[in-house]
Amino acid sequence: MSVNKVILVGNVGKDPEVRHLDSGVAVANFPLATSETYLAKNGDRVTTTEWHNIVLWRGLADVAEKYVTKGRQLYIEGRIRTRSYDDKDGNKRYITEIYGDVMQMLGSRNDNQSSDNQSSQYNENQNSSSPKGSQNEPDFEESEGDDDLPF
Repeated sequence: MSVNKVILVGNVGKDPEVRHLDSGVAVANFPLATSETYLAKNGDRVTTTEWHNIVLWRGLADVAEKYVTKGRQLYIEGRIRTRSYDDKDGNKRYITEIYGDVMQMLGSRNDNQSSDNQSSQYNENQNSSSPKGSQNEPDFEESEGDDDLPF
């Protein structure tokens, strides 16, 4: 058994670049910064930042195109993928990317637009790109025939 799971909480480094493949599938790419702060031996506060290449597909890419902007704090859940390509000089290059499956916008919307202090979660496996509380959360829309429940 093996597990390839990444959870990141960080800030978007630049607005997503979204392109649409010939088949109509949307792909969004953007950098996400995560920072760690610690005290050095001399007592100085040191912050290190790690940059992650985020890739979102289909509905998540559409949501990123509409709502994600530089500086926005995001929660990303996904998997690590490393791929190689040949650069213009013929040298083999490698790039490590995070393929996001779940994205949640954190912080207040005031950071970007309005003053509503909410977060919205989007899941790649959802049929639509509407916000949900959790990917395992059942949809409790009004249903008929539940009048015989014992509670």
